[in-house]
Amino acid sequence: MVSDSGGRTGDGLRLAVTTLTVLPVRGGRVDRPTAGVAMALAPLVGALLGLALAALDQSLRAAGSPALVAAGVTVAAGALLTRGLHLDGLADTVDALGSYRSGAAALEIMKKPDIGPFGVVALAATVLIQSAAVAAVAWPAVVIAWATGRLAITLACRRGVPPARPEGLGAMVAATVPLPAVLAGTAVLLGAATAAVPGRPWQGPLAVLLAVGAALALLAHCVRRFGGITGDVLGALVECATTVTLIALTLG
Repeated sequence: MVSDSGGRTGDGLRLAVTTLTVLPVRGGRVDRPTAGVAMALAPLVGALLGLALAALDQSLRAAGSPALVAAGVTVAAGALLTRGLHLDGLADTVDALGSYRSGAAALEIMKKPDIGPFGVVALAATVLIQSAAVAAVAWPAVVIAWATGRLAITLACRRGVPPARPEGLGAMVAATVPLPAVLAGTAVLLGAATAAVPGRPWQGPLAVLLAVGAALALLAHCVRRFGGITGDVLGALVECATTVTLIALTLG
């Protein structure tokens, strides 16, 4: 039993890495229990991404790059390390929401390969805001922001949230994460967030809570409009939570 549990955790971590990054990690079993572990570990993968991006940002600044240029490169690198999937999901989700259609009609819009005007504006605004914010915060804030973005995935995959389609990534991961895992991941991140803003230990946890609130509001709206979650909705939640966290960490 212990061995199987350890194997499931390892498979879940590998699945989380291969799903949320471009890293060529050898895969293991892929089923709903493993998907649940993977989605519960999403914030950990986000923190590792944040560490890599923070290192890139600090290295560019140390080499003499202006803060905004370094931040722009950092945000672009973040998109490359995730195949741009979250930004693509954001654009598709905003296009569907902007159409004012619901159910199958809205899901059909999300499946189209092109990006509409709502999606273009959402992408541009998100990248600009994230770049400006990264230029203004200390490196621990980058780690916390990227981890919080992936915490939104854990929240969206908690039990009780249905998939919008009977197939696809949403169907695989929907309702796979038990509530204790959600609460544990949130508590760990809130504790880590005290280091996000030097001298202001309260601001990091507050930023995480604001991002969680924004992600839950967007999730509820998407479930109401689409009938549940999809892979695109998960991507939109990642970008929403990351951006809100960064904005909150720049205040004061």
